[in-house]
Amino acid sequence: MDRVFLDYSVKKLRQQSKRIQDCLARLEDAQVWLRGSENENAIGNLVLHLCGNVRQWIISGVGGSADSRDRDREFTARGEVSKAELAARLEEVIDEATPVLAGVTAERLLETIVIQGYEVTVMESVYHVVEHLSGHTGQIIFATKALTGSDLGFYSHLRAAKAPHHEQTP
Repeated sequence: MDRVFLDYSVKKLRQQSKRIQDCLARLEDAQVWLRGSENENAIGNLVLHLCGNVRQWIISGVGGSADSRDRDREFTARGEVSKAELAARLEEVIDEATPVLAGVTAERLLETIVIQGYEVTVMESVYHVVEHLSGHTGQIIFATKALTGSDLGFYSHLRAAKAPHHEQTP
């Protein structure tokens, strides 16, 4: 059962990352850093934040690598990172997290670790990252739709009643 949870977690991380990559590809660099006010995060800030979160909670927290996250910097950035660099960083962090998750055993899922001062199990850490990435992916998708006025086509297979559905869950 542990492999089902971990493999599905990797699948969701990759799926959400791919959706973010698709959104970045549809936008201009200026749009990636657009914000309605100083109280809002730009898409670029969200991508930096997601990279920091995956690195801290999976690569460092679960995998044991050094934690060098500067969380505040993820939100103070104002356009100095191109969309191509954001896409590359996101892909890299997901690629680094995958073997960490592949190495987690059933026993290890219940091990307690401390991340950001929170005492959590490895399973809670993985669940947090998948949920966190999914939530911010939704924000990025919403912003991309607003900026482009286009349907991103992530669920186009549901429009045709008899279209094959290759996902086991929505």
